[in-house]
Amino acid sequence: MTGDYPKKYFTLTNLQWISFHAVMVMNTITLTDMSSTPPELKFTTLEEIDEVYYTLQKAFLSGKTKPIAFRKVQILQLAYLLKDNYDRFKEAFAIDLGRPPLEASFLELDSTIADCKIAYDRVEKWARTEKAPFSINFFAFRPVIRKEPKGIVLSISPFNYPVWLALGPIIGAIAAGNCVVLKPSELSPAISGLIAELIPKYMDSDVIRVVLGAIPETSKLLEYQWGHVLYTGNGRVARIIGVATAKTLSPTSLELGGKSPVVIDPRCDLKTAARRIMWGKCVNAGQTCIAPDYVLIPRSAEDALVKALKDAHDEFYPSGAISTKDICHIINTAHFHRIKNLLDNTSGTVAFGGQTDESRKFIAPTVVRGVKDGDSLMSEELFGPILPIMPVDNIDAAIAYINAHDHPLALYCFSQDAAFKNKVFDNTQSGSAVANDVLVQCAVDGLPFGGIGPSGSGYHTRKFSFDLFTHLRASLDSPGLIDSILGGRFPPYTAKSEAFLKSSLGSKLPPRPRLSVAGGANGYVLSKKSNTKWMLFLVGLAIVGVGYTRAADINEWARWLKGLIKG
Repeated sequence: MTGDYPKKYFTLTNLQWISFHAVMVMNTITLTDMSSTPPELKFTTLEEIDEVYYTLQKAFLSGKTKPIAFRKVQILQLAYLLKDNYDRFKEAFAIDLGRPPLEASFLELDSTIADCKIAYDRVEKWARTEKAPFSINFFAFRPVIRKEPKGIVLSISPFNYPVWLALGPIIGAIAAGNCVVLKPSELSPAISGLIAELIPKYMDSDVIRVVLGAIPETSKLLEYQWGHVLYTGNGRVARIIGVATAKTLSPTSLELGGKSPVVIDPRCDLKTAARRIMWGKCVNAGQTCIAPDYVLIPRSAEDALVKALKDAHDEFYPSGAISTKDICHIINTAHFHRIKNLLDNTSGTVAFGGQTDESRKFIAPTVVRGVKDGDSLMSEELFGPILPIMPVDNIDAAIAYINAHDHPLALYCFSQDAAFKNKVFDNTQSGSAVANDVLVQCAVDGLPFGGIGPSGSGYHTRKFSFDLFTHLRASLDSPGLIDSILGGRFPPYTAKSEAFLKSSLGSKLPPRPRLSVAGGANGYVLSKKSNTKWMLFLVGLAIVGVGYTRAADINEWARWLKGLIKG
């Protein structure tokens, strides 16, 4: 993603700020670049950022955030912040993104309120100290895993889902007992300004603060040591974030993106597949990190897919996409021109769509067929309503193409054939693997949201957000009598103490595996203990069976057992 930067940043002497601009893609924009006039954001001063950090540090050290009751109050207040100001948020979505009211409600407001409810109901269970797995050697130590907050955490959120990706992760951070600094995107000033206005009114300012700003303010934030940093955005800025947080040894998670492919089995229900793919590409104007980015389909089925996509498009927008109010606009002119430039330079054929309106920052949903590797549309994550179709020879070619590129944040496969789906998923890597739908994995309670490799690291949403911002602290309490058992750990060392300590650790290995080639085990290997268990079970089962059928004939049992042992 790219953005416009205020010209004043070119005059700054701070090389780190200039490097941010050179790499581009920071969530920054001049506030005049909006079709509707948003409220002007008042950026947090660098001096105020100092005060924010040290206020939160003092509050955390006081233990204020640790009681579960306190955490639940803050979570519930966050839910009511959204509920009480529901219409104001919908208006802000319309200003920043031209977001249809239904998308604002379904994709962000209601889902974030639901996340608050889940955390409120489950935080006691999430935070409960866990007993370590039982060990005959160490149970007397009463080993446990304590769930403790990491401290002061920082979340840097993007413009495209400015409520869910801003507030969703910090629900888990608050539930875990942390103090939080939220740096929302200045690309969505109406939403970010509203969040900054409301959080101090609803929540404890000693434990959560919002910092508004762009490159200088973000650079300042990255100078501090954090209990954890979560950055949601793109890979180029993520590299800068990673370098900065490495200097302070601040643990960092990255939720990025990439080109999420769709692999289509031509035997699938193409009508259903096309409707779901088209929806995933049109919702939020394709500005979704897990949106289907391109389609891989056998050449023989390309025509049928294009027709099904056109039918779905016409069903969604019967009066035409250019006149509908059900599609967002592109976030700013820089992104508009980036996407349009990719479309203008494609060697593929526009099957339908392609209309643009710079004054509205609008790009119609567009399907481009016959796209080849190396095309402009395959050069980067599109992050817009353009869907390239790349015909391939077969499923193996599709898998090879996916594996030749960065691991995506999501991979979609449409097929009713379990073998087809398994082949795609078993031979690729991605943040998520979804069959026969798109985007919905984010809404499913119990599933993590995160990438792998270039598409990100770490997981969040609901319980996974709690885990992300939680330190698992190993703890035990060693009784005095242990020295009568483990006294051999103390000098002077003897052969007897060495033998005893070795036996106490359970380091005896199962039989060595049979090798067919150097370093390769030939088949499954069972330990002697496992063989013994199975033999006893089978013998017992056989005895019961023989006893039942032979009317408890002891002689018959004896003959059967004798034969079993000899055989």
